[in-house]
Amino acid sequence: MHARIQIDPNICHGKPVIRGTRVLVSTILGALSGGDVIDILLEDYPNITREDIEAALEFASRLSDYQESAYGAVA
Repeated sequence: MHARIQIDPNICHGKPVIRGTRVLVSTILGALSGGDVIDILLEDYPNITREDIEAALEFASRLSDYQESAYGAVA
């Protein structure tokens, strides 16, 4: 779905992470929704970049673009 996002059953039980790290996409999204700003996240997680955070947001955006059709769910 995105080059910066990795889903591997051997890493964090297959939850989406920033590629090459164990930083969960859900952790980034939770921090942002809780009011943290990107600069704070970059300080808290020095092994990720601004582009990684943007990729997490894009990943979540694509997942939330859920549509139902006569044939079932369409992503």
